[in-house]
Amino acid sequence: MTYLNTIIIDGLSFAIPLFIMAIGGIYCERSGVTNLAIEGLQGMGAFVGALAATLVSGMFAADSQAPMFIAMAFSFLGGGLYAVLHAVLCVKFKANQVISGVVINILATALTTFLTSEISTALFGAASNRFRLTTSIRLTVPGLSEIPVLGAIFTNIYPFELAIILVALVAWYVLYKTPFGMHLRACGDNPHAVDAAGVEVSRVRFIAVMISGALSGLGGICFAYSISVQFSSAIYMGYGYLAIAALIFGNWQIMPTLWACLIFGFARSGGFALTQVMELPSAFTDLFMTLPYIVTLFLLIFFSKSNRAPRALGEIYDKGKR
Repeated sequence: MTYLNTIIIDGLSFAIPLFIMAIGGIYCERSGVTNLAIEGLQGMGAFVGALAATLVSGMFAADSQAPMFIAMAFSFLGGGLYAVLHAVLCVKFKANQVISGVVINILATALTTFLTSEISTALFGAASNRFRLTTSIRLTVPGLSEIPVLGAIFTNIYPFELAIILVALVAWYVLYKTPFGMHLRACGDNPHAVDAAGVEVSRVRFIAVMISGALSGLGGICFAYSISVQFSSAIYMGYGYLAIAALIFGNWQIMPTLWACLIFGFARSGGFALTQVMELPSAFTDLFMTLPYIVTLFLLIFFSKSNRAPRALGEIYDKGKR
């Protein structure tokens, strides 16, 4: 397998989970609620999913993929439920949305680290701060995988990549083609008009925040399966913020955000391949893993002037003000 194929395969396995997290951020911020909590939402969601997979893994054969799909379902639910905290603080109690997001990130890191260690000791008799996960199968599409260069898109695909693409299509349809999606987008631009139309702004925003948490949790557990085949709070550092950068670069729209995620994914896999081509010591791997963040800086420098955030983003909605 050529280095180019490896860059494409590994880039997609990173970009697609990042994309679903960014979609979650789009839902939240298009409703008018600033979401810096994606990092914490993905971590807590992945923790719940990894715990569920670990508990049921003994019920299935060693090569069964059922624990992974169970983990994805529970991560979706866990992230959504944890996002209720952000929704309650920002929507119900009208707390500062930036501070709420930062606190939720810190709380998630502390809780998942503590709970993972305690549960590992109590249930499994092992003093460990991580959950071991089963290895995911990889799928290759016959015929299409043999196409030069582009065939890499259809080679060694994780099953979760296909699941995420399906979820992303549903998310796109809901956001742009349904009344709920229209109300959600209007809440981020003109919440008073939504209220005047008889739609409860707080309810729409609450649901949007929960959707953001659910999609972030789904992305988080997929990173766990693709990056290290284990859950640990250490593997998520920066991915939530990278998803935020992607949706900003994508101008809070789903399809442009996909391209941003692909750029970040290929920058990451390209950096790793570069260390192999140059036969550099393993210490340089961490240095080259910063490429997505360096790319982020340059993209925001050159394109941020053309970005147009939702007009009511970050504004606390007061029904009495018009």
